[in-house]
Amino acid sequence: MNEHIIAFILGIVEGLTEYLPVSSTGHLILVGSLLGFTGQKANTFEVIIQLGSMLAILVLYWKRYLSLLNFKTIGKPEKKLDVIHIILGVIPAAVAGLVLHDFIKTQLFSPKVVVVSLIAGAILMIFAEKAHRAFTAETVDDLSYKQALTIGLFQCLAVIPGFSRAGSTISGGLLAGANHKTAAEFSFLIALPIMVGATGLDFIKSMHFLHASDFPLFAIGFFTAFAVAMFVAVLFLKILGKIGLNVFAYYRIVLAVLFYVIVIL
Repeated sequence: MNEHIIAFILGIVEGLTEYLPVSSTGHLILVGSLLGFTGQKANTFEVIIQLGSMLAILVLYWKRYLSLLNFKTIGKPEKKLDVIHIILGVIPAAVAGLVLHDFIKTQLFSPKVVVVSLIAGAILMIFAEKAHRAFTAETVDDLSYKQALTIGLFQCLAVIPGFSRAGSTISGGLLAGANHKTAAEFSFLIALPIMVGATGLDFIKSMHFLHASDFPLFAIGFFTAFAVAMFVAVLFLKILGKIGLNVFAYYRIVLAVLFYVIVIL
């Protein structure tokens, strides 16, 4: 298959899955395997398209990010959510990622780990739906520092390939007392600094694999992921409160079975 078509397909996959609780890593490995797009070039490509997904969140929430830095923004400024919430939500996973980065890359990036993580994440999501307490945070501006830290601690699970950053943080948000939309929106807000750090480190290490001739390939994947991620993030916030996490959890279990059959066997 033409590499530009592969780039378009994988860009769609990245955009669809990065901010849903279904594991973008698992999907990219599975689809990449089916398309025969693997190896170091494919790994570098995945880093590039993740940058596209990151840009989508920056575009959607630029006013919120600027307000956290006390810059003047257009419209009504946000009052309650502050930069401390973001720091508390980011620090645990950032520390875990830095300490375990080499171990994760060398020991945990395996198909078997992804399968186990997909199922473990599904179990956590089902548990969160059943065990969550009454919602005390109806919007991100209602979140307490304790709730932000709790979500940040759950985000540490996302350093395990296949667990899903969105799945772990939204589950943590529900268990901490945030409603579905609030948990998802805070998950988006703390995604950018985490992904900048993790993806930035991978990008630096992958730069020597970049070639000018690959620019069209990377550009197609980047902008496709950006456009699709923007659409999915907005839609996800609108429907999550109605459908909950269980449907995504069951999907993850089916995906784990497919992953095992296609990639491992």
